[in-house]
Order: sequence, then structure tokens, then C-alpha cells
Amino acid sequence: MKRAFVLGAGLGTRLKPLTDQLPKPLIPVHHRPLLTHAFAHLRAAGAREFVVNTHHLPEAYPAAFPDGTWEGCPVAFRHEPVLLETGGGLANVADLFQDGPFFVYNGDILTDVPLEPAIEEHQRRGNLVTLLLRKDGPAQNVTFDEAEGRVLDLRGALGSAHPDRRQFTGLYIVDPAFFHYLCPRGEIESVVPAFLRAIADGGRVGGVAADEGLWLDLGDRESYLDACRLAKDSAFPAHAPWSADETAGIHPSAQVAADAAVDAYSSVGADAVIGAGAVLVETIVWAGGRVAAGARLRRCIVRSGQTAVGELDSRDI
Repeated sequence: MKRAFVLGAGLGTRLKPLTDQLPKPLIPVHHRPLLTHAFAHLRAAGAREFVVNTHHLPEAYPAAFPDGTWEGCPVAFRHEPVLLETGGGLANVADLFQDGPFFVYNGDILTDVPLEPAIEEHQRRGNLVTLLLRKDGPAQNVTFDEAEGRVLDLRGALGSAHPDRRQFTGLYIVDPAFFHYLCPRGEIESVVPAFLRAIADGGRVGGVAADEGLWLDLGDRESYLDACRLAKDSAFPAHAPWSADETAGIHPSAQVAADAAVDAYSSVGADAVIGAGAVLVETIVWAGGRVAAGARLRRCIVRSGQTAVGELDSRDI
């Protein structure tokens, strides 16, 4: 399964003002855009070409990948002038994915769940789609018959009485035959109604348990900060280990005063400046961000080109 579609078009409203500067999939996680963690995960499972849909701040994507590649893998962008949602976005790239099954990957998650079992299950069962599902999570609304490897319902729309409920991870495999169930190109729709139409039509919407590893939804600032901490604690991801610079948390081009204190769960990006006597606790400073001398920051995020001054707790600068 050599190709993947990564969803990058969302507005990221719960992460404002961070997403006033960058689309959510491009926010840095230990000096690397979140999106590239998805690429690394997918590449470890065999993907070699990526398509990303864009809407909010679309110019940021080619700026991040100026030669249209990531580590030798082609990266193409499909812009949505009107945000099409997950189903409409998938329908909008149908012309690019007619030659076999491919991955779909939400661009706002950080995970290292194994993908190979889903590939095997998809091929063995001949599924239209195969969803990766977890037993834990905040939205356990997918009805799943694990013995049959089959999704029976989503959000209770079909009234299934089966007791097993799972969290959809935002990762799935699609066969081109599934395009039949999507909304017409250009329409705005979630992918969930398409899953339901396929189930109601007798199409095989499959699922596979994906309970290993980390699965983190970077939906808001607290989950973003927590994800950076959890990722460091677990040496995430196994398929693309942190470099020594990333593990240290301070980019080698950052300027950090000798008497500044930066704790192990903070991250200081490229060309950032940390002034004399500054204290950073669980704080993320993006590339080119600045922390003034004597500032004391706890669980703060300092964006590129911004300066944090004074004593701040849980603030975005």
C-alpha cells in the first residue's frame, strides 16, 4: 500500500491563536511539523507517496515542503477553496486514488499504532474500508463486531444493539470501490454518512483493534502540550526515533542564556532566543520565538516571531 491521503484542511479553531499562524498539521512537535510524524508512520508501513488536502493557510504547506517532497517521497497538495469536510475532501481526491487501496490519516493526531494488522485485515477480508479502532478514548461511538471484523454502526445511526463500542482513530484504509458511497465531488459532507450508506447497502466496512502504542488527538492547547510530554516520555515514535537534538528539547541553533532554566519537558525551536534568568516549565517555543530575560513561563506556547515577557501560566503568545 504505497500511497496515503492525509487530511490537512481543518480550521483548528480550538487551537487558536496557534492556528492563526500555522495550520494544525504543521504545528511543531519536537522541532518537526506534526504532519511529518504521520508521514514517518505511514512510510514505515510501506507508503511512499502522500497527498494532503488544504484549506486554512494553504500557502504554509508548500512553504514547509518547497520541493514537493519529504525525505525523498513526493508530497502533492489538493486545495479546497471551500472546506469540504472529511467525506467531501476524500471525494475531491478520488481521481488520484483509482489504482488500489490507500491509507487515509487525520492530520491532527500523533500516534504510533501498528498499521500492518489493518493492511492484512483489509486484504484478507476484501473490505471496502478498514477502520482502526481503540477500546479507550473520549468518543466510543463505533459499534464493532470484533469476531467478524465488521463495523455495524456509527454514532447509533443504524440502531445496532451490539454492545461493543470503540473509538475511531482517524486512520483507515480505503478501496477505490468505496468512492461509490461518497457524496458527489464538490459537496460538503463528513465521511461518516458514507460509511453508513455502505453498511446499509451490505458493503463490508471492516475494523481492526488498534490498542497498542500511543494515540493522541491534538485538538486543543492542553492536548498539544500533553502530547509533547507523552511523546518524549515514551521515546515516541518507535518507527522514527528522536534525534539527540530532539531528545534534548533545545534545537542546536537556539540561543539559550547560560543561566536560563529549561526543564526536560520544554521544547525550544530553531533560532529561538531564551534570555538571561528565564525559566521554562513544560513550555514550547516555536522556531524564532523569544523569551525575555527574567521571564517565567509554565505550560506556555510562544509562537514564531513573538516574545514572552514576565510571569505567565498557561498562555499562548
